[in-house]
Amino acid sequence: MRKTKIIKLSALLLSFMLILSACAAESSTAPEGAGEGSGGEKTKITFWTPFSGGDGEFMTAMIEKFNAESTDIKVEQLSNRSEDYYTKLQTALASDQGPDVAVLHSSRMPQYVPSGYMTELDGLASEAGVNWDDFNPTILESTIYDGKHYSIPLDTHAIVMYYNKKYLEEAGVLKDGKPVYEPSPEGFTKFLTAIKDAVPADVAPLAQPNVRIDSYWMFWGFYNQLTDGGKFYDANGKAELNNPQALQALEYVNSLYSSKLIPPNINDAVKMFQDQKAAVLITGVWSTGSFENIDGLDFGVVPMPQIYDQPATWGDSHTLALPKHSKEDPAKQKAALVFANWLAQNGEMWAKAGHIPSVTKVLDSEAFKAMDYRSDYAESADFVKYWPRHEKQGQVNDNVVKEFEKMMMGQQDPATTLQKADEVINKTTGK
Repeated sequence: MRKTKIIKLSALLLSFMLILSACAAESSTAPEGAGEGSGGEKTKITFWTPFSGGDGEFMTAMIEKFNAESTDIKVEQLSNRSEDYYTKLQTALASDQGPDVAVLHSSRMPQYVPSGYMTELDGLASEAGVNWDDFNPTILESTIYDGKHYSIPLDTHAIVMYYNKKYLEEAGVLKDGKPVYEPSPEGFTKFLTAIKDAVPADVAPLAQPNVRIDSYWMFWGFYNQLTDGGKFYDANGKAELNNPQALQALEYVNSLYSSKLIPPNINDAVKMFQDQKAAVLITGVWSTGSFENIDGLDFGVVPMPQIYDQPATWGDSHTLALPKHSKEDPAKQKAALVFANWLAQNGEMWAKAGHIPSVTKVLDSEAFKAMDYRSDYAESADFVKYWPRHEKQGQVNDNVVKEFEKMMMGQQDPATTLQKADEVINKTTGK
């Protein structure tokens, strides 16, 4: 009897072991991408962002949606203050503590790619399902070095023109909800003058700060609209900003300040527009999301005014790059690219923050077209002009802005400003 029990128990144990073996075999042959990591865990990747403002909420929502949908990847976000972001990223990269994927502005890529901090993506992209033909060519070009892709572009954020419909209608320069002006320097000045004559004295025809980088962005847009405009460095890397086209554009920008079409001593131009104390504002697309949440603000938005030979505007792009590590994990690299590509392909969610998506099919989607305002300036992506590629361009811009501020305060004329700009550019770059 006891022998019979032992035999039955042995048979039961054998059956149980066979079941476990079958389960293990089934798990090992699960379809690629459908299963999870070893031990049933998802591949975890870290994602660093600088979105500490309103657009941070939209990015967080996108990450939550991805994590809910993905069966094999878990994204952990570290959201940094925008002003501290690149200092922290530089420190992390230098100590081999960088994230698996990081937001990298196109304008910052010259600082990181030539130094070997970012991973070249062409060998990894196809395996992760990335198709470079999906992206707007102008935006994609800003992520390519020596013919190789170093990041996935998420958007472009260009400067555009916001306007208060009530004030433009009172001035007789609004038709079918759009501003009306002759596309020339004289025509745009006449447009702003008509507004100035019609609005209350405490309303700015055009709101722009007389400090910081805003007027420099506006200058860069107008400068690139001119035939042969946009030169910054010569073939030897020396400053070339002091030239006739740049002077023409800067004299026009200065005329807006000196004529008080841009009133003096403006600090927060965005708040002025929100408070309906400005008829026109030239700033970035990132303000769209906040403006549409202001009760009673009846506004419109169009691309940067074209007053010269061709459309152009200043812009930058958020891109998604893979920092290098001393020991790379292929599973994490693939997961990082799958996630980065998902963000770009779902750009209609990111467009809610005001940014222009990088994937062309997103612009054609019903979800994007259904959004107010965005389609009115989406074409800016085709003529956005980025800063020149130079590892010290950020420092260069900071120093040039100081010269622009002197001009806006009436301390020097445009010709002197460009002369001094070339001097500080060469000093900063060591030329």
